[in-house]
Amino acid sequence: MLRLRHLFIPVTASAVVALAVSSPVYAQGNSQHNKKSRPPSSSPLPGSASGPAAGASPLAWLDDASLLTPGTMSLTVSAMRWSGTDVNEVDAPNVDVAVGLAPRLQLGASVPHVVGSPDGTGPVGGVGTSYISAKIALMKGASGIKLAVAPMVEILGEGAVQALGPGQSRTQIGLPLSMELSQGPARVFASTGVFSRGAWFAGGGVGWQATPRTGISTSFTRSWARDDSTTGASRDRRELSGSVSYFLNDQVGIFGSIGRTIATTDENGAGTSISGGISWLLNPPFTK
Repeated sequence: MLRLRHLFIPVTASAVVALAVSSPVYAQGNSQHNKKSRPPSSSPLPGSASGPAAGASPLAWLDDASLLTPGTMSLTVSAMRWSGTDVNEVDAPNVDVAVGLAPRLQLGASVPHVVGSPDGTGPVGGVGTSYISAKIALMKGASGIKLAVAPMVEILGEGAVQALGPGQSRTQIGLPLSMELSQGPARVFASTGVFSRGAWFAGGGVGWQATPRTGISTSFTRSWARDDSTTGASRDRRELSGSVSYFLNDQVGIFGSIGRTIATTDENGAGTSISGGISWLLNPPFTK
């Protein structure tokens, strides 16, 4: 039987942290008081609001290289609150679903719902940026090393569409590559890739089983895009997060996480995120 706890142990490798150190540093907040904060749902950058780093989902762009067994389905329902300098955002409910189709193939989708502001000055309400993905296992080594690729379609939400330049499509193709190393109760993984509009992402982390029912993890993610020749906008977002999960049984788990951006401007979504939710692992009738 595949146990739910294997889906909750996400991911910070030192090589990933180097991304934040070697990149240009931007002031977070102090130099941006004359500019209004941009909530995550209004940015076209790939985000980490869904997935193990923020909500123990098995199919986000930052993910490990493990797959569900054929016939098994994972369902996660979560909520997230982001607080910026002068704007807040609530995403609820956020739904992540994945199903194992073959020993080396898993399909999934991630669909968040953004709660719009009543006065129209905050986030744009409705369906947020969604992802449809197919994870393919490339390597499942006996040494504990796994490698997977997860081609996906990204569909930007209404808020993110408003940040696009003229002629840019709300639908993009992403190609993440993930690697995982498992050693006993600990896992380390990293992921990187690019979207067809020129947005890049990278990240990684470490997770471990503190007790038979409790998992703890920390992760770092970064997403960025080249300067837009039309708008002149420079986009770069970095976030450090930690999470705790508790397994009620082998099929049901609850989780909570907190994240904080670092070296990120207000207009690129600087702020603090708090999220939590519940996940179910549904086994086929013949699974014992």
